[in-house]
Amino acid sequence: MSKTKLGKSGIECEDVGLGTWAMGGWMWGGNDDAAAVDAIRASLDAGVQMIDTAPAYGLGHAERLVGTALKGRRHEAIVATKCGLVWHTRQGTHFFDEDGTPVYRHLGRESIFHEVEQSLARLQTDYIDLYITHWQDAQTPVAETMGALLDLKAQGKIRAIGVSNVSPETLLEYVKCGPVDAIQERYSLIDREIETTLRPICADYHVGIMGYSSLAMGLLAGPMDADRRFTGDDQRADEPRFSPANRTKLAHFFAELEPLRHRLDCSFAQMMIAWTLRHGTVSVALCGARTSRQAVQNAGAGKVELGREELAAIEGAAARHLGASF
Repeated sequence: MSKTKLGKSGIECEDVGLGTWAMGGWMWGGNDDAAAVDAIRASLDAGVQMIDTAPAYGLGHAERLVGTALKGRRHEAIVATKCGLVWHTRQGTHFFDEDGTPVYRHLGRESIFHEVEQSLARLQTDYIDLYITHWQDAQTPVAETMGALLDLKAQGKIRAIGVSNVSPETLLEYVKCGPVDAIQERYSLIDREIETTLRPICADYHVGIMGYSSLAMGLLAGPMDADRRFTGDDQRADEPRFSPANRTKLAHFFAELEPLRHRLDCSFAQMMIAWTLRHGTVSVALCGARTSRQAVQNAGAGKVELGREELAAIEGAAARHLGASF
């Protein structure tokens, strides 16, 4: 892995990070908590520093797992968590129900102050390295939200400010109110919209870019059994990208890249994460893992070197086999 800087914050971390969305359990068909804690610790052992989580991942469950895993090892991690998806109040805009609990988008000042204290307690820490607005709230002025974040930074409760799932227009509002250190957006070989929408703004204002869902919820991890079924509340059961037709396209895509994978001596997942890092858009690639094996494999992607020829081969195969349907 390589060191990268988060905007102008002064925070440095390795370029492969661990995402804990699936560890929350909800929308992913449940979770093995002991395995999740082991995966977080295995990530640290493998050199990963950025641990990304959020209150909404299992209504605080993922944050609690991170807090448990980091006992005695807090100094080894760069912890990112979020605010703005709330269930302690019905202010804001209803977004979804999680296990029967209504969750709202709300980024009001007092709500943010409440949320940060809850996150600090669940994470068992007295500071958060990167505090990110999870989803944007159209009812609260950005100036109010940013003012609250800047106050938390001045108090030492957070070290850096980030925004996620943001439009170019709203990002510009944020940077005019104060320094934004990073954005966190969906980015992978098959999710590249931010290259033209957000990357230019980030370059102009020296904002770091963190990519989440680097493996597209597992689609890019390698060939998927055509008969595999997702059960329970696993969101992939209703995701069109996981259709039988798309799985066939992915099988052809990976078959074309098999010689390159063999030459690079890596897994398909590592190759896809390496593409995300080497393409030049993101400074940190967040990758989900629910087992120690997955965590260690993801961390190994930082060692995979891709030159122009390899990048072109991967993108060419994607154009031929995946196309606009993804």
